[in-house]
Amino acid sequence: MAISVIPKSRKIYKKWWFWVLIALVVLFLGAFAFAYKTGITLNKISSNDKSVLGSLFGAVSNGEDVVVENGQTNILLLGMRGEGVTGGGLLADTIMVASLKADENKVALMSIPRDLYVKIPGTENRSKINAVYAFGEEKEKGGGMKYMKKIISDVTGLPIHYVVTINFAGFEQLVDAVGGLDIELAEPFSEPLQFHQSHVCDSKIFTVKSGKVQRKIDHRGKVVAVYPLCYNRDEECNGVFSLPVGHNHLDGKNALCYVRSRMTSTDYERAKRQQVVLSLLKNKLASMGTLTNFNKLNKILDALGNNIGTDMSTGTMKKLYSRYSKMSNPEIFQRVFENSPEGKLMVPQNAPASAGFILVPRAGWDNYSEIQDVCKNIFTLPPQSDIKPVKEYQRLAPEVKK
Repeated sequence: MAISVIPKSRKIYKKWWFWVLIALVVLFLGAFAFAYKTGITLNKISSNDKSVLGSLFGAVSNGEDVVVENGQTNILLLGMRGEGVTGGGLLADTIMVASLKADENKVALMSIPRDLYVKIPGTENRSKINAVYAFGEEKEKGGGMKYMKKIISDVTGLPIHYVVTINFAGFEQLVDAVGGLDIELAEPFSEPLQFHQSHVCDSKIFTVKSGKVQRKIDHRGKVVAVYPLCYNRDEECNGVFSLPVGHNHLDGKNALCYVRSRMTSTDYERAKRQQVVLSLLKNKLASMGTLTNFNKLNKILDALGNNIGTDMSTGTMKKLYSRYSKMSNPEIFQRVFENSPEGKLMVPQNAPASAGFILVPRAGWDNYSEIQDVCKNIFTLPPQSDIKPVKEYQRLAPEVKK
């Protein structure tokens, strides 16, 4: 009689090693997906990487050497509304040079006003410096960075090694991704005008009646038409933006409003606020709490991918981070070039009417010698008298967790 042997069910899904294997596979796929997303993001950011895999390999390689001259690396930072956004999307709203000296644990922040009147590189045409980026992009894709690096190098006398651009949406998302910023104000801040301006009423945007009118007057001095004025139904920054004295926790929207506000104060005061917020954001990005938090890193990648650009390759970005992220509480040197003797700029008396409000060097048109002297000696000059040190804005704010 034949005896059949029926093997016992091994029930492999009950074996502990099976679930360990599954967990390892899931972790591997998750890590690969995150790495691939990182590659895609870095490829979007870098104008020097030609493919996603190239970006990914650059991120995991040792990286390319960072350019360092006289012990420092100079990076041009540009902030703008963003390509395709109405209201001058490619006009540089923020122009700042960050000079990093890792060996001495020092950082210099130098702000250039957007109203500085310059010659566009390679031409005899003049414009405000904030329009040079848009001019370069019209010439060729990526030309904006090239033209801005050239004109900023001419103005400051510094070699500009790299450039980074960020639009408003990217800045807002980046601040939210790191959990917001904490800032301490010695006095209340208010901007009641910039985001609450009336225009001729229309049927789509300016629909909220202001009770004001605009009169059209002909050559005889007679009123020939009257147009009612309205406010934007969706005003930026809630129309009137304000922050109270003392401690403030800023989310992305409020941080953006704070660094954009200029009408009630000045463009120069805004530049000083931008330097403070940039320093706070750098501290948050470099904190261990951010770098080890997957959700924050994922949000940071989302914010960076479509809203930030640079002429650095992925390998250079990695090397730059490796070199400068280790700087702990660096000494910060600040300078804002403005309409004052100390700021080295002035409003010219013989400016063409078509130029609008412009600034030129006090040393003379296109004479940047005084500005270049400041930039060259930024780490040894006494502080600018009307700039409060960044630490004053952090005095009572909660410490960033390491």
